[in-house]
Amino acid sequence: SLDGRTATATGESRWITGPAARRVVHGLRLSHDAVMVGAGTALADDPDLTVRDMGEVRQPVRILLDRLLRHRPDSRLGRTAQDSPVWLLHGPLAPRSARQGWSDTGATLIEVPETAGHLDLTAAMQGLADRGLTRILSEGGATLGAALVKAGLVDDLALFNGGLLLGAEGHPALGPLGLSALADAPRPVLRQVQGLGPDSFSLWSL
Repeated sequence: SLDGRTATATGESRWITGPAARRVVHGLRLSHDAVMVGAGTALADDPDLTVRDMGEVRQPVRILLDRLLRHRPDSRLGRTAQDSPVWLLHGPLAPRSARQGWSDTGATLIEVPETAGHLDLTAAMQGLADRGLTRILSEGGATLGAALVKAGLVDDLALFNGGLLLGAEGHPALGPLGLSALADAPRPVLRQVQGLGPDSFSLWSL
């Protein structure tokens, strides 16, 4: 939304932006090696993460960061893992039964070390780079977005804004960054602005 919210207080988010904006999102997916979300987004939205309505195309790898493998193998990602690749990045404490369930879908499981009770994102990104992925589009929610920014792992921010206001009770686009002063705030550089019907798209470099 215009005030930086990704859903209402009840979690309703379809659709904040219109068809033109969603088509650009699919174009972004197509231009990346992989599309990535965290467990919170996966559990809330049960996403598909494929490129759609753009003809026969190479599908990006679909990546889920899920420390304890809470997302179910019978989800959309699990049901389509043999159609286009799904990679699960999980921690050492992920249950064996969950690992087996996801393996049975054809998904690739990658164990990642933890730090302070969270997946080590720097190690995770290095592991993905070692497997040949160089351009990853993170469509995760506020928690993953903030964690990536804090870890210095973001090159660009692609923002799509719909012409509506959801207020402070809505879900924020970005989680806490732990800032105490404006001087500490990341200051992205604006590279592009585009109107998409009633919506807008802006691209920023960090």
